[in-house]
Amino acid sequence: AELMTHLSAPPSLSVYITQKGYEKKRGKLLAPYIPQIQGVDPSLQIDNRIQASSQAVHPGSKHNKSRAPNTRDERFRSDLHTEAVQAALAKYKERKMPMPSKRRSVLVQSSVEACTPPDTSSASEDEGSLRRQGRLATSTPYQGHGHPAVEHWFNRVIQGSSTSSSASSTSSHPGGRSVTTTNTTAHAALNANAAATVLADLMAHTQLDNHSAAPPDVTGLLERSSRHTERPQVASVRGVSRGYNHHTTVMETADGVPVNSRVSSKIQQLLNTLKRPKRPPLREFFVDDFEELLDVQEPDPNQPKPEGQQMSPLEGDHLGLVNKWPPSLPAALQRWGTTQPKSPCLTALDNAGKPVYTLTYGKLWTRSQKLAYTLLNKLSTRNEPLLMPGDRVALVFPNNDPVMFMVAFYGCLLAELVPVPIEVPLTRKDAGSQQIGFLLGSCGVTLALTTDACQKGLPKAQTGEVATFKGWPRLLWFVTDGKHVVKPPKDWHPPIREASNDIAYIEYKTSKEGSTMGITVSHSAMLAHCHALTQACCYTEAETITNVLDFKREAGLWHGVLTSVMNRMHVISIPYSLMKVNPLSWIQKVHTYKARVAVVKSRDMHWSLLAQRDQRDISLSSLRMLIVADGANPWSISSCDAFLNVFQARGLRPEVICPCASSSEAMTVAIRRPPEMGVPPPGKAVLSMGGLSHSVIRVDTEEKLSVLTVQDVGQVMPGAVVCVVRVEGTPYLCQTDEVGEICVSSGSTGVAYYGLPGMTKNVFETIPVMSSGVPISDRPFTRTSLLGFVGPDNLVFVVGKMDGLMVVSGRRHNADDVVATALAVEPMKFVYRGRIAVFSVSVLHDERIVVVAEQRPDASEEDSFQWMSRVLQAIDSIHQVGVYCLALVPANTLPKAPLGGIHISETKQRFLEGALHPCNVLMCPHTCVTNLPKPRQKQPEVGPASMIVGNLVAGKRIAQACGRDVAQLEDNDQARKFLYIQDVLQWRAQATPDHPLFLVLNAKGTVASTASCLQLHKRAERVAAALMGRLNTGDHVALVYPPGIDLIATFYGCLYAGCVPVTVRPPHPQNLATTLPTVKMIVEVSKSVCILTTQAIMKLLKSKEAAAAVDIKSWPMVLDTDDLPRKKSPQMYKPPTPEMLAYLDFSVSTTGILAGVKMSHAATSALCRSIKLQCELYPSRQIAICLDPYCGLGFALWCLCSVYSGHQSILVPPLELESNASLWLAAVSQYKVRVTFCSYSVMEMCTKGLGSQTEALRLRNVNLSCVRTCMVVAEERPRIALTQSFSKIFKDLGLSPRAVSTTFGCRVNVAICLQPNRLGKLAEQGTAGPDPTTVYVDMRALRHDRVRLVERGSPHSLPLMESGKILPGVKVIIANTETKGPLGDSHLGEVWVSSPHNATGYYTVYGEEALHADHFNTKLSFGDTQTMWARTGYLGFLRRTELTDASGERHDALYVVGSLDETLELRGMRYHPIDIETSVIRSHKSIAECAVFTWTNLLVVVVELEGSEQEALDLVALVTNVVLEEHYLIVGVVVVVDPGVIPINSRGEKQRMHLRDGFLADQLDPIYVAYNM
Repeated sequence: AELMTHLSAPPSLSVYITQKGYEKKRGKLLAPYIPQIQGVDPSLQIDNRIQASSQAVHPGSKHNKSRAPNTRDERFRSDLHTEAVQAALAKYKERKMPMPSKRRSVLVQSSVEACTPPDTSSASEDEGSLRRQGRLATSTPYQGHGHPAVEHWFNRVIQGSSTSSSASSTSSHPGGRSVTTTNTTAHAALNANAAATVLADLMAHTQLDNHSAAPPDVTGLLERSSRHTERPQVASVRGVSRGYNHHTTVMETADGVPVNSRVSSKIQQLLNTLKRPKRPPLREFFVDDFEELLDVQEPDPNQPKPEGQQMSPLEGDHLGLVNKWPPSLPAALQRWGTTQPKSPCLTALDNAGKPVYTLTYGKLWTRSQKLAYTLLNKLSTRNEPLLMPGDRVALVFPNNDPVMFMVAFYGCLLAELVPVPIEVPLTRKDAGSQQIGFLLGSCGVTLALTTDACQKGLPKAQTGEVATFKGWPRLLWFVTDGKHVVKPPKDWHPPIREASNDIAYIEYKTSKEGSTMGITVSHSAMLAHCHALTQACCYTEAETITNVLDFKREAGLWHGVLTSVMNRMHVISIPYSLMKVNPLSWIQKVHTYKARVAVVKSRDMHWSLLAQRDQRDISLSSLRMLIVADGANPWSISSCDAFLNVFQARGLRPEVICPCASSSEAMTVAIRRPPEMGVPPPGKAVLSMGGLSHSVIRVDTEEKLSVLTVQDVGQVMPGAVVCVVRVEGTPYLCQTDEVGEICVSSGSTGVAYYGLPGMTKNVFETIPVMSSGVPISDRPFTRTSLLGFVGPDNLVFVVGKMDGLMVVSGRRHNADDVVATALAVEPMKFVYRGRIAVFSVSVLHDERIVVVAEQRPDASEEDSFQWMSRVLQAIDSIHQVGVYCLALVPANTLPKAPLGGIHISETKQRFLEGALHPCNVLMCPHTCVTNLPKPRQKQPEVGPASMIVGNLVAGKRIAQACGRDVAQLEDNDQARKFLYIQDVLQWRAQATPDHPLFLVLNAKGTVASTASCLQLHKRAERVAAALMGRLNTGDHVALVYPPGIDLIATFYGCLYAGCVPVTVRPPHPQNLATTLPTVKMIVEVSKSVCILTTQAIMKLLKSKEAAAAVDIKSWPMVLDTDDLPRKKSPQMYKPPTPEMLAYLDFSVSTTGILAGVKMSHAATSALCRSIKLQCELYPSRQIAICLDPYCGLGFALWCLCSVYSGHQSILVPPLELESNASLWLAAVSQYKVRVTFCSYSVMEMCTKGLGSQTEALRLRNVNLSCVRTCMVVAEERPRIALTQSFSKIFKDLGLSPRAVSTTFGCRVNVAICLQPNRLGKLAEQGTAGPDPTTVYVDMRALRHDRVRLVERGSPHSLPLMESGKILPGVKVIIANTETKGPLGDSHLGEVWVSSPHNATGYYTVYGEEALHADHFNTKLSFGDTQTMWARTGYLGFLRRTELTDASGERHDALYVVGSLDETLELRGMRYHPIDIETSVIRSHKSIAECAVFTWTNLLVVVVELEGSEQEALDLVALVTNVVLEEHYLIVGVVVVVDPGVIPINSRGEKQRMHLRDGFLADQLDPIYVAYNM
């Protein structure tokens, strides 16, 4: 702890203050001479002197050639914003974060595709052909004065050092001060090379001081740097000695064990990072008795609130009457097609920009007619026409064929069919393609129109037909090219009607969640919208217009296909593919065709900026209107400004730029009018982001850092009424200074979502109300999904979209704004600029922000990690919100939207499914998650004063239960008359010498060896004879044998000779390093004076390989018993009293403690008798045992019970199942065994290994219908899922579903519960107990040590199965762990047990002797204070059930919850690792196994990845999410390892402490280690 406080102590402040004072003074003196950079503190600006000196150091470095300032994605570009981010980052003392560690193989990108840079379509707009770097005068307003210090320095360091690793100065002064000297720059430069050798954690996170003029000194860790440096993984770099900076430190772990490892110092770093106070303070709240309430964020009393009047709805101009206005769109086509047939309608260009074809109005009219006729009359199925008027038809046309699309669209309108334009599906797995299929299915589409070329390019099935795409209905594909359509007869004319309210077309739209909806547009709305656009844009007949947008939907369709025909305009359609090759094409076409109007997106303006230097002779003077279709995106303003700056010189007039706002539902909402309409000048607003996050408009004055500059999108459309309403709940009108959702009421909006009446009502039929609750009008309004407000001059402003809205802890953030901040973080050379997705996921009842970006293939781990940590800080600083997860994925792997850009909902879907395959992940749950329940303070428990009345404690029945009374059970048990088990063997050898006791099977299923009573006795005698000469009575002897009869015979030989046997599992020849030390330890701890073993193992113990693992010279005497002489021992040893020690039982607990218990002769006999009575074992019975024979109940069943009860045991060594998984079940079937025992690991081997082979087993006549009871021997909570799946799988082989049951034992008593099920007659005779019961408890209550029974399937429910029926002679009580008082029925406490076969004590618990002294002889603190109890160390509860047992009493069921030693105490609550592990395993299909442990209060989750290493990083977020959601815990470290790394003991229990030690000693060779921030 001292170390901790020392590390987090602040650096000495004297230097800090003087430095700051000096800066202030210097700033004042220099202020008049340095032009102020807007929004940046003057102290951040550098005077040229220092810049010059730093440049001198690196004459050849790249930063000297000024970087083209405009290479950042212009859509999100704003110099002000960049500066704000720079300044924000400078404010931060960068905190040092532990960098994730990754196995090398994961760094090598496996896919070829990943190494190619993304195609430029994906909006990585500055790549590829667009790399020509133009210099903009405007985007570098401070070129003469150098960049702000920070940016300049980072650029220099990161680009300048030849190894592209950050340079830094590592001078640490003993006084703990950081001394900033002027030569740091040189120092840093010299170190630039050397820095590459140092692990990035140490160096990459430089500390930025916003007051240091020279590059900041990086001894930012001050105290820590001398004490706590990483051990760098040194790679030799040319000319640098490898010993550079090689401090290693020894750090004490929590247990006082020195750990010298990379991992623990990273964890230490993580703890130091987490020490920073969280920003939102946790509010006080109470913990209800059962529910841990999540902390509800109370609104901040100081947050801004709207203060304006209630807004009044805003009306647009009246729709003017036009004399010759056609009654419908088909009527307009007919008019122009017949009166002006030569007039050009649409010019299509190829990828070289050459006009390929010009469609005239005459051609459009005749070709549409032909198509309409063909569709209605020539397509039929069984003589029925395929299509009727009103049917929906899919239009599948590529983006470079506007002509065919236009013909098909108008052909459908003329035939009165409803066109549904969709994207061309390129592969069967396109992003969002399944949703489109769903839309087509719900619209009842059966026919798809397409072009010949497109049809040839679609994926085909074997038959040659177009393949059916995933989720799509069966479609007939019809090619609309000339040869497939027929000329209508002379007398056929298409019906030309007035515009009605029937559906004209359906436009698709993808929602935030990724579902695709079809928006229906009626004929009258289509006509009204054309009318309104014509009036708003002053369109005149025969104007020329260039269209860069997608002509299938939204503005591209409205302007370039519909309104253009209305006004007989000529559209120059510029395909997206041409824009990729030549971003200037649209400008050249405006120039060539003297176009009056251009319809573009801000992206197109940005692209042309990058390429404009090559063109000198372009004029944009013909443009009267440049419509910016995405002008509603807050970041379009910078594109508009930059574009104007460059092209004003080429004839572009400022007033020509007309941003507009639209949405699929409401169509065009507002548009800035062309200058000839005498409109007010455009408006700009600089808004405070803090205010916006509370939906309040505040023009920002003082906080220059976090502001959003927005431009207006003009006036409301003619004929429309607009109002702004609250986003959530009742649509109340907003106040004038409040942001809300814009709603429109007009005749020109969409009508409905096709087939979705509920959503339609919400969106298309909203009735806004005033604060009094009175509706503002009787007309329904359509919600536009645009967030904004009405500003001065009745101009509409948009600040975001509902789709990008993320509400985090009650504050609203816009995804686009967050993207912009991420993009402003320099240097941007690690990720592709346009390829960033921001979305929110819901975890633990709040939205959490996720940022995903594509990483360039050449970016190093360190660089990327550094960029990531700076992005987190920038977002934190500017938006005051934490990022939950930041992931980088390989280039070109994010799903693409149809026209470039990223398919956000698909990306989110992949993130949540764990299918994103990132190559870098940084999660910050510690910073973001502030609504965890308050840590629990333990209440003082009720003391002994809570009166015991009769058998009640605190008003409940005392929780105690017992098995049948052994004394009263008279049976013809001959063995009872013997006090000692060895006497029973001698008696059987005389009475039934040839009765078979044991039969051992080998891996092939054949009998390896057998033993009858006499044979066993004889072999034991030989062993005794060999021992008696050499050893004294009472000596301890270690028996190191493989499972088999040798082990049993030597055990009885030891008893005959009066020695104390200790059974030890032999070392594994392939794995001596880990298994041999355990053998050595048991031999030493048990004080064994001799080892008995086989010749083969004896060789192994003394081999060279063994010498590498242990000191082989210190073994005690080793005897091999393979060829003992046949001689009888002189006489048997008779123990003086049954209380004498019979044998020692050693076992390693799951917490890694080696514990040996002492079993007396009396306890041994009592144990055998109890098991015999419970399982009804007689000499005539056969039981099969597939258990390890070294400790616990496995040992008792294998070595003791057959001798006592006389039944035959078929012994199946579990190790043999690894080579033959069906061995055990085949044996059970072959010998028609009724009772069998196994362990969970055996059961798991069978379910995993044989799950798919039940059919093959049935053919081999494996039949399990003979099995009455299959008992799983365990010292843990019953694994319900495993036992159930085992029962389910082998039901096919006749296994009764009631047969499988569990047992429970522990160190103090190896057999507390056994559940033999009786099927058939015995059940009727009443000897059986009831079937084991299952209850469901609330997991949240369990954490508070309470039991709360709930219904199956209720949230947070955990199924618990009764551990089995309590054995005869065993009494169980539940006691409070702290007060040691008895507890009531259904209360959670420690299980205490009293029985004649309790062990008599620990022989030694290695390392923890004192702690466990009271385990075997404890008394209750009140109540029955006489009985001696043993504490099991397990938490559980007793519950009286409605069932009755054999004696007619109500049955008490014992439920074991888990071992106390294993529980994790976190946030004052008690967690059982298995519960967290179960959740984690469920979270992703590739997680094979999981184990959790804590390390210095951090929860560490280790998962085994069964799948490709690409998936490793997907698991980090899923694991963190599920543990937060289900357990309210923040995971500190996620470790992804290979299958089989988590150690498991012979009982199939996870050895979590061994795993922890391996992790801390860095021995796991993990695939990935993520440290959550």
